[in-house]
Amino acid sequence: MENNQKYALITGATSGIGYELAKLFAKDQYNLVIVARDATELSRTAGELQQEGIQVHTIAKDLFVRTSAREIYEEVKSKGIHIDVLVNDAGQGHYGKFEETDLDKEVAIIELNVISSVTLSKLFLKDMLAKNEGKILNVGSIAGEAPGPYQSVYHGTKAFINSWSAAIRNELKDSNITVTVLLPGATDTDFFNKADMQNSKILDSKLSKPEDVAKDGYEALMSGDDKIISGFKNKVQAAMANVLPDSMASATMGKQQEPKDKDA
Repeated sequence: MENNQKYALITGATSGIGYELAKLFAKDQYNLVIVARDATELSRTAGELQQEGIQVHTIAKDLFVRTSAREIYEEVKSKGIHIDVLVNDAGQGHYGKFEETDLDKEVAIIELNVISSVTLSKLFLKDMLAKNEGKILNVGSIAGEAPGPYQSVYHGTKAFINSWSAAIRNELKDSNITVTVLLPGATDTDFFNKADMQNSKILDSKLSKPEDVAKDGYEALMSGDDKIISGFKNKVQAAMANVLPDSMASATMGKQQEPKDKDA
């Protein structure tokens, strides 16, 4: 596939699902703009991806900070790059009971998981509309399909992403721009360490492989699909959450995510 003039921008591109997505884009000869906080990790990742014969631009920005999303857009524009595909992958959780968790961390997570995705999408979408062509992939979660005790704010942010993605996709139905939302389940990434979830029972379950999740999302994006739930087990879990009353779905999720030593 000859796509040497096309660019994809990926946030959270140095690890986990974002990293696996970056490899898929590179293999298909998309030039890349990769975004993460750690400049060293960005440089390492860029060097690896460039082996596919593509151009890779790195932007070290902390999307917990309100101004970063606009600064990313302005830097891309200053380089004269048009983004054909936007991937909003960066996200984080914070574990514990809501009355006990850190407020500043949770506000920052809303900034990262929600505000940065909305801001980047708004800005780059306007450029896509000018050409009437483009794709957006938002990484939501099956966590957005059910209330999540011990991760209440994270589940709330992913409920937003899932719903918002479907809404803007409908608004764009008469254009050549598609919006796809990827809904992974629990995946073997650094997410659980960053969320301080090492003591959660959910880690006793079988975790999805990030490369499998990325492949599902990439194929759905390229097909112009509205959403993809990655993995059969997660499809079943999401379907159950959608038919159960919120109280029951919340209780079920709470049992899956509660601390391992809760009953000790």
